[in-house]
Amino acid sequence: MTTSPLLDATGVAKNYGAVAALRNASLSVLPGEVHALMGANGAGKSTLVKILTGAISANAGRILIRGEARDIRSPAAARRAGLLPVYQEPSLIPDLDVLSNLRLTGTPVEPFRAWVRELGIPDLDIRETARDIPLAVLRVLDLARALAVEPDVLLLDEMTAALPANLAEKVLEVVRRQGDSGRAVIFISHRFVEISALCDRATVLRDGETVGVVDIVPGVEEKIVELMLGTRIVKTHVAARSAAQKAAPAPARPRLAVRNLRVGTKLNDVSFDLADGEVAGAVALEGQGQDELFAALAGSIRPSGGAIEVDGQPVKFSHPIDAIRAGLAYVPGDRAEALAMQRSVRENIALPFSAALRNWGPIAMRQERAKVVSAIERLQIDTRAQGEVQRLSGGNQQKVTIARWIAADTRTLLCFDPTRGIDVGTKQEIYKLLREVAGHGKSVLFYTSELEEVQRVCDRVIVIFGGRVVDIFPVEEADEPTLMRAAYGLPRGAKADIGILADPHSSPETSNSPNSPGATP
Repeated sequence: MTTSPLLDATGVAKNYGAVAALRNASLSVLPGEVHALMGANGAGKSTLVKILTGAISANAGRILIRGEARDIRSPAAARRAGLLPVYQEPSLIPDLDVLSNLRLTGTPVEPFRAWVRELGIPDLDIRETARDIPLAVLRVLDLARALAVEPDVLLLDEMTAALPANLAEKVLEVVRRQGDSGRAVIFISHRFVEISALCDRATVLRDGETVGVVDIVPGVEEKIVELMLGTRIVKTHVAARSAAQKAAPAPARPRLAVRNLRVGTKLNDVSFDLADGEVAGAVALEGQGQDELFAALAGSIRPSGGAIEVDGQPVKFSHPIDAIRAGLAYVPGDRAEALAMQRSVRENIALPFSAALRNWGPIAMRQERAKVVSAIERLQIDTRAQGEVQRLSGGNQQKVTIARWIAADTRTLLCFDPTRGIDVGTKQEIYKLLREVAGHGKSVLFYTSELEEVQRVCDRVIVIFGGRVVDIFPVEEADEPTLMRAAYGLPRGAKADIGILADPHSSPETSNSPNSPGATP
């Protein structure tokens, strides 16, 4: 007997101008099912979720709930259709108490209280202001608020990511029971352990399209990784390094040493070294703590524990200028964060010289101009060097952000997805530039959301998962399947047995039929 889908989304597409965020995404969820939605960074998961929950509108496609076509153009419409999300970031308004937040969304108070107790928080004061409540508790309150209105489809986005073990277990128990009433859960997680324990099937997205639906059985992670990467041949492009670099012994003292670094609940006990002359790649899926790591190293936020050493000396940063003075400079993926868009290229590149307030006196204009011109020529920045930066292409704007620190002779670059949104040709120029920087004895920490870039640029790979460094290995071992498995917390080498993974939160057939139910765990 065939079971009709509770949620059936087909042919969903979304364009932003000429960029296709979703091309042809489909998702079919059965009554009583916990269904995983998976894909690498940039696969289209977030866009599909925003369409299903009414945050954005699709350009094409159809959404059926219990067989009825629904036009979901707002969060309120999604709620009326019976589809309710719990996002990674708490949605309670910080300046209101819990009760006022419940009234804003029309959430019944007594069912909410019952779910809060069920989820492991027996003594909540609903008159308490949301901003005074810990993050982990706020996430549980969001879930309780959603459960209180009994949605047909509950969508959980990395629900356990910021939870301690006791609350996480309570959440997983509640998710397991949701199918008993004929409802469904869409479960987004980067932890294969949770997916194996909870989910019946998984839909995998790649490049904005649904590429497979798999039953969750032992060993399924290998099939999912294959679907994420596609059947293309993974080519090796190991970064070009000189024989001297490859043979050089490890330095007695690293340029940058990170020891047991912690930032709130996002980053936990991170340690690694970065040597002069090295490009170290940081690889992580979305929300695994890489943002907090770079922010702490750049002086934008203060760590809650651990230590940072530069050239063997402990340092503490209260402001980005402290990090810059220690020789650490941040290059963001979003150029607007780093550039004065209405200023000229020369002014933007010269900013470190004019901002060096500890060196009082007139700026050495001739020396500054020589360094700026040298950086412009070295990076082959657009010849409109005296024009406003905002008139340049995205690639040339990113070159300006890097040129600034090359002109200032900065010893360590913290590059966070620096080639995001840049054309292929300019990407190649930036890869070459970063290798040249390392060749001159500087060091680079390079986070990228595109796994293939690792072998084009890096010497070593630092893998971050769940706010921790889970693996460090040489670039020669860093093909895309290996990186993908490591980023999901799976061991390298032989096929992983999902049961041996240490983090409790942390080859099958492909099912082409949306109506093939799995057994409820």
